[in-house]
Amino acid sequence: MQRKEPGKMNLADRWAGLLMRTGPDREKQNIVWNMAGSFFYAFASMVLSFLVMRIMGDDEGGIFAFGYSTFGQQMFIVAYFGLRPFQITDGKREYRFGDYLLHRILTCIAAVLAGSVFLLASGYTAGKAAVIFLLVCYKVIDGFADVYESEFQRNGHLHLTGKSNTFRTILSVAVFLSVLGISRSLITACAAGVAAQAAGVILFDMAPLRMIKTVDMRGDRSRLWPLTGAGTLLFVSVFLDFYIFSAAKYAIDANMDNAASGYFNMIFMPTSVINLAANFVIRPVLTYLTDDWERRDYGAFHRMLLRISALIGGLSVLAVALAWFLGKPVLGVMEKILGSGYGGSLVRYHVPFVLVVLGGAFYAVLNLYYYVLVILRRQKVIFGIYAATALLAAVISPVFVQRKGIFGAACAYLLLMTVMAAAFTAGAVNRMKAAEKAAEKASEKVPDEGTGEDGNVSPKT
Repeated sequence: MQRKEPGKMNLADRWAGLLMRTGPDREKQNIVWNMAGSFFYAFASMVLSFLVMRIMGDDEGGIFAFGYSTFGQQMFIVAYFGLRPFQITDGKREYRFGDYLLHRILTCIAAVLAGSVFLLASGYTAGKAAVIFLLVCYKVIDGFADVYESEFQRNGHLHLTGKSNTFRTILSVAVFLSVLGISRSLITACAAGVAAQAAGVILFDMAPLRMIKTVDMRGDRSRLWPLTGAGTLLFVSVFLDFYIFSAAKYAIDANMDNAASGYFNMIFMPTSVINLAANFVIRPVLTYLTDDWERRDYGAFHRMLLRISALIGGLSVLAVALAWFLGKPVLGVMEKILGSGYGGSLVRYHVPFVLVVLGGAFYAVLNLYYYVLVILRRQKVIFGIYAATALLAAVISPVFVQRKGIFGAACAYLLLMTVMAAAFTAGAVNRMKAAEKAAEKASEKVPDEGTGEDGNVSPKT
């Protein structure tokens, strides 16, 4: 699509042009806006359940917490089908944006249908089912927006991804909380939040994408099946990943009351901070890691990977130390903000709080090496790790919760994250070594093809 001259731009084009602006240093804007988007998205995840509990009480707060951060997020994963890392690392343009978009429309429909079937069979009250269904819709729209945001990043406009996350989150959360405060109806507020989320996609995703001339909007239905095949193992893997991540929450919902879901969600909040910090480090360098690997510049690849690992490790140690020494005061402050009726309700979970933070640190590590395996296109390795750990989660999480309640849930979460972090790190290291040895043997067999004067493999153009 050709850009119009400034004087001929309509209102939609002017709006999109405003979002496109970066100033002279796009790379800096990419980093700044990615940080802002990640912060607001994670901040909303942390505080929404907290605020709903304060306004509506622990029972409805627990329903919202489960619907927003657990089941709704599980349906988000169905909608986005695990294709974000595949799309943003599709530097050779194997698939066009129109192909990804057509595929995403179908997976979003599937997510809404799957959520509906679960709720019909759940035995929940009508009110609880209605709230959770609306939260599923909210999250599915978020999954639809992801296909645009992935395309922004693939085209070097990570700043637009950050702006979308920032402004969509602010808009939808502001509308949700305003309506909740006025109506005191959780169902009404969730419906308003869904409408605001949809408006945000139009304003902050669809509008600016039209301005990027390198985006090919054509979709081909014949490519849906190959794209599904390319992403199926990633989807199943990410679906299992979130199930494992949330297995303790599902166990609490099945074996304890709604209030317990709310309390566990409160002590689970720091995992969002850790993941936020990890994403600050990981997301901006994914395309660089991909480029280094494809060029066979293994030295640069390993140096960057070690730097990222060290940063995540340092942030994790800091987070666990803060949770241990400042956890009780922080939980006490949260109780006071919730209201006088919550005295002692959170401080008693200080030890589970620390265990959850430690588990979040291991999750950040496994997330990094998950992306490494995606870059190496080792979907079968990823799937194998998730499948084995999902079985472990299904066995231990209900047992731990039934025997030890919220403390047992925290122990189960920590154990699962530790197992996965070790498996992903070992798997990535082994596959990198195998790929490098294979490349070295190939270069020895054909010494003068694609080599420079020093005999080293030349970077791919």
